[in-house]
Amino acid sequence: MGDYNTLLYEERDAVAWVTLNRPEVYNAFDSEMQNELESVWKMLRRNDDVNAAVLTAAGDKAFCVGIDRNEPFTAVGGGKLYGTSNNYMYDDPGDQLGPKACDLWKPVICAVNGMACGGAFYMIAECDVIIAADHATFFDPHVTYGQAAVYEPMKMLQHMPLGEVLRMSLAGNHERLSAETAMRVGLVSEVVPGAELHDAAERFATIVAGQPPFAVQGTLRAIWAANDMSRQQALSMAASILTAGTDATDVEDGQDAFANMPRIEPRIR
Repeated sequence: MGDYNTLLYEERDAVAWVTLNRPEVYNAFDSEMQNELESVWKMLRRNDDVNAAVLTAAGDKAFCVGIDRNEPFTAVGGGKLYGTSNNYMYDDPGDQLGPKACDLWKPVICAVNGMACGGAFYMIAECDVIIAADHATFFDPHVTYGQAAVYEPMKMLQHMPLGEVLRMSLAGNHERLSAETAMRVGLVSEVVPGAELHDAAERFATIVAGQPPFAVQGTLRAIWAANDMSRQQALSMAASILTAGTDATDVEDGQDAFANMPRIEPRIR
């Protein structure tokens, strides 16, 4: 599926494993990683061998610490903006880092294995299920260093209550959310010892990837649409999403399984 300089990529059991691979700079993203992530997410739209993905990072110190500030950039207004031709045409450096920005509607599980801060939230906020190692931390240092936190907290409102997003964004580098606090506020759905993170992500991704893909993807589209819209707007789209997400063969197979197959023994979480 292509060679990457900043990522590791692997497919197994209908799951794509996408690993940020710049541990020497705490997996900070540069323009090359941005382009490679965009390429992976868009490739997965067309890859029928993959029904789910796991996004994680190399090493155990950091998932991602945001943008690589050692990379040259075009600056306007005294060096306050990145990647800009002028103040009215701002090119945000986090564009296309996340799967939803690339119109990928297959479930993405994020396995956070260390520090996650600043621009890391471009990726985390567009994942569907977040699992964290017990040593993971989450914070946004922008304001401490004189920059408004804008895109990241806007995106994180998809996963965290307003008050928690405000506190994390306004505290800057003075506070960090532990993995346990992140789970308590709803950002993270499971916390595991670092040595068990891979297996926990694999377990859930394999479950999701093994279920009928149209039903899974239709469910994903419905939930994100409802989160972005008013209740009535979302309900107005429900019938079309249900129709697109319903495959007659999958429904028939599901009915047969319900009637004739042994019951699944669920894991209690």
